This record gives sequence, C-alpha cells and structure tokens, in this order.
Amino acid sequence: MSVTTETQTGSFKIVAGQKTSEGPTPNQLQETGDYDIHFFEAEDERSEDGILRINPNSRAKAKSPAFLPTWDPKEKYGPLEFHRYDDPALRADTSFPNLFPKSSENSIAVKNITPKLGSEIRGLQLSQLSKSAKDELALLIAQRGVVVFREQDFSEKGPQYVADFVSHFGKLHIHQSSGHPEGVPELHVTYRRPDEREYERRFSDRTHSIFWHSDVAYELQPPSYTFFTVLEGPNGGGDTLFSDSIEAYERLSPAFRKFLSSLHVVQSGIEQANVSKSQGGIERREALAYIHPLVRYHPVLKKRSIFADPSFSRRIVELKKPESDLLLKFLFDLIGNTQDIQLRANWEQGTVAIWDNRRVHHSAVVDWEEPVSRHAVRITPQGERPVEDAKYLNDPNYFPNPVFRY
Repeated sequence: MSVTTETQTGSFKIVAGQKTSEGPTPNQLQETGDYDIHFFEAEDERSEDGILRINPNSRAKAKSPAFLPTWDPKEKYGPLEFHRYDDPALRADTSFPNLFPKSSENSIAVKNITPKLGSEIRGLQLSQLSKSAKDELALLIAQRGVVVFREQDFSEKGPQYVADFVSHFGKLHIHQSSGHPEGVPELHVTYRRPDEREYERRFSDRTHSIFWHSDVAYELQPPSYTFFTVLEGPNGGGDTLFSDSIEAYERLSPAFRKFLSSLHVVQSGIEQANVSKSQGGIERREALAYIHPLVRYHPVLKKRSIFADPSFSRRIVELKKPESDLLLKFLFDLIGNTQDIQLRANWEQGTVAIWDNRRVHHSAVVDWEEPVSRHAVRITPQGERPVEDAKYLNDPNYFPNPVFRY
C-alpha cells in the first residue's frame, strides 16, 4: 500500500508492505551476490554438527584456517536497534602525539597515495596502540579516507583479538548472512575458493567484476570504519578500488548539491539475503531496507558526501521511478567513473587497510584466473545513523522504521 511518511524534511510517499518471499532475479544475483561471502551448497559441506563449512579440499589448502568462514543455521539475532554513536575521532588530539610519537618519527614512514585520498604507512604496529592512539587513528582515517598499513600482525593474533581491537571504535556489526570464523560472529569473511571455475562463474554473464558499495549501507546504522586484511591472495591482482564520495559531491554545482540534499534513498539488504538463501546459505536475522539521506553529513569532517551505490541503493523516495533511475545512474557513474577521485590499493602479506565508509565507496577487483584463494576478513563498528544535517545526529526518531517494498 502507499503511505505518507512525515519527516523532518517534509512529507513524501513511500511504498510499504509485507516482505515478499520471492527469490532474487538473475540481475539481483549479479548485483548483490557472489560466492565470496555466502555458503555454496553445490560445493561446500554440511558437517555432522549442523555447521556449514567450506569444502574439505579448500580447507586443507588454507593458510589461515582459524579465519575460515562457517555458517550456523541455528544462529539467529533480532533486528539491530538504534544506539547512540560518538565517533572516537572526536576525542582525538589533532596533533597525533600518541599515534605518531616523536620517539618514532624516524621509524614510521607515511606516504600519501593521492593528494586528497589515501595514505600508506610502514613502521607502525596497530596492535601496540594505546586507547588514545586508537582515537587518533580514527581521526586519521576520517581525514585520509583510507589508510593502508603494512607488516601488521593481525593474522598471528587470531580472530578474537581482531574483534576485541576493533571494538574500541564502536559496537561491532554482525552480518546477516556471510560466513565468520567459528565462535567470532563479529568477523565477516570473504573467501574466494581455489577453484578454476570461479573466474568463469564470475564472468559468465558480466564483462567486469566491479561492485561499488559502502559496507552494509542498508543497515539502520551502517559502519563508520571498516578494518580489512587479506590473509591470502594471488601473487598479483585482487586489488581494491576506492572512490572519494565527499570529493564527488563537492565537484557538483551548488544548485545540484542543494537539490540532492533534499532527497532520500532506500538502501536494501533484502536482495543480498535472498542470494544467500538461493545458494543454500543462511539468514541470521530478517533482512531489511531503510531510508537514508542521499547526501549524508560527516560528524568528524563536517562535510557532506554522496551516499548511494549500485549494490544496495534501490529507489529515491521523493521521485518517480524513471526519475529515480536516471539520477541514481548519474550518481553511480560519478562515483565509479571519475578516476581522479579514486585510488587502487594493493595487498601484501600482513596488510591491514582501514577506511571511512561515510567518505568512500569501494570495490574488489577480480582479475586473476589461476585457482588460488583470496581469503580476507572484515570487521566493522556500527556508526551513527546517517543524517543530512548535524541537528539530527543521534536522533532516534529520524526515519526509524524499515521498509519492505519499494
């Protein structure tokens, strides 16, 4: 049915109703699903204890078996609830005395990847940071968008240590359907199986592997920061692309920015959950969609960014569908095709990349054909409820309800 929703920004019509049970269309499979995060019943294993696991051949080849994904059909959670989020970056000393102490100035090397976006750091061990240094780390990530740390020891510390480390930055997110190391649900595992059919399957109906997105943008409170480490991968390739959505917004004319700032977009995780179920996987909690501002406010940088991506953004609620489709395509192309607001991060053994989901969109790159694994782990603290203006920060009444049809 069609209902009118009253909000701080005025009133508009959205389509609401009961969740449908229909499976994903082929296009939805291409847009929201692959075999990197979901159980794949045709190849993987249902163990005697009921736990779903990667197939035995792939498990035997894994270099970091403690981080391999598992899926427990009995693992269920209720909907994520609103909670206040205060970014640790707002507590940080802006001169970074704890993150970059004077005693280490000759041993820490910082190189900017581009002038505005991205840095690479060597000689700084994340696991040794104090609480104050972690606050400064959050500020650095916000300022640079994405920072790549080399020669880190996360893989040696184990899954629970990694979860404990990242919990400093906020309440940890548990994914609705992806695999996680057994007993540590806060870690989200991406695992490309060492199967020579993987490359062919990826490109069976596509000409590229790029899926621009902001991590779990469909949640009520999407992540502030993402911590990501590749445990195993090809000798070359498997890079990650990043695009600066603050810079993309600021490239637009003032009149167009004003128009975009009046709009809201449905971000949906329903299609992704349907993909998991279609492959024999799980759904830990009911998949939902939420209304978010098309342009969101960054509480640390005091700037605004485009918050829409082709993986999860479904509909601009104030516009008719043809208008919405046209505008979303323009924004997707702006984020995906403007190469002078982007960077390409490559992976080495021991690399940890951290990025700000409120500022950047990203995509993995699948460009290697040999049957080798790409095994990575992601940990994401939940951030603030996305808002278009600072006056709505941590307001529990700002678009609090999910939508199921759009």
